[in-house]
Amino acid sequence: MKRIIFLITIVFLQLNSFAQKEKGEAYIAKYKELAMAEMQRSGVPAAITLAQGILESQYGESDLCVQSNNHFGIKCKTEWTGEKVYHDDDAKHECFRSYPDAESSFRDHSNFLKNRPYYTSLFLLDATDVEGWAYGLKKAGYATEKDYPQKLLKVINDYNLNEYSLLALQKQTDKTNIVLSEKTKETFAVKENKPVTKIVQVEEKEEVEILTKQSSPTINKEKRSSIYPDGIFTINHSKVILAKEGNSLLALANEYNISLSNLLAFNEMDEINILPTDTLIFIEKKLKKGASDFHVTEADETLHSICQKEGVRMDAVLLYNKIQSNMQPIKGEKIYLRSPAPSIPKTIVVKDFSRLNSGK
Repeated sequence: MKRIIFLITIVFLQLNSFAQKEKGEAYIAKYKELAMAEMQRSGVPAAITLAQGILESQYGESDLCVQSNNHFGIKCKTEWTGEKVYHDDDAKHECFRSYPDAESSFRDHSNFLKNRPYYTSLFLLDATDVEGWAYGLKKAGYATEKDYPQKLLKVINDYNLNEYSLLALQKQTDKTNIVLSEKTKETFAVKENKPVTKIVQVEEKEEVEILTKQSSPTINKEKRSSIYPDGIFTINHSKVILAKEGNSLLALANEYNISLSNLLAFNEMDEINILPTDTLIFIEKKLKKGASDFHVTEADETLHSICQKEGVRMDAVLLYNKIQSNMQPIKGEKIYLRSPAPSIPKTIVVKDFSRLNSGK
């Protein structure tokens, strides 16, 4: 009998977990566009907005949310002049804000955080620093629960919500894309001199096609021997090796007791077998902030090669500079490594960039 009760309990928990997952996915599908739009408008990360919405509104099913479109449990406060509704919370019959629709609730949530001085420090954080935001919200008094940061982070991780923060930044970049003058257009040639089409924007914001050449994300042969030592060394506090031309990534993964998928992830590379030239290969995860404030782009450098040379994660560099992975910085541009760039660097938009991060 005990065994039957145990099995029934397990099945119930599994079904309950599955139902919650479906509710979360449905909530995200319905409100992700609102969260991303608010991130572009206010700077509140879409991942944080969605996670808070899921927690505070109980997947959009709480009485407060259903009756008043209040997704974030925001109380009236003295400055609120809109509609009001009363619910029991920390105390009985407390005043909460009521909204005509979800969009108004999401906008007011962003404004609530943006316009209060005790949340100011959060907007200095990296847009994907969800831990900083989660614990910062708790410290600033957003929620009374002791484990609020942990709950928030679990939702973010369970549903991979950071991807919506990245997508919001990419969409923002699309809207304010960097333009290049005719003077700054550069011509490249692919490996084996095969032409590849890339798209470049000019000052008149017209898209033109030019013949380009593939820049290598690997190490210049003339410099490699004098710059990097043999064996394991560190770049920006992360362990790295200079893998020689002809090395197998699978063999390197086995040698350093790392799965191939992790090795590729650490180095933000597409799956390849044999390295075509000497290449910096990290054997642990890179940091999100560089040792230097910025890197000045040299000829033939790619975003990937810059991230490898500086030991900084690509997703962080894309966020700091408000650019996308298919954008090739031109020579002399500053790529910021620790904090948001004061202006977006000039780039060439690469139409066919499948090999930029592959090490080929």
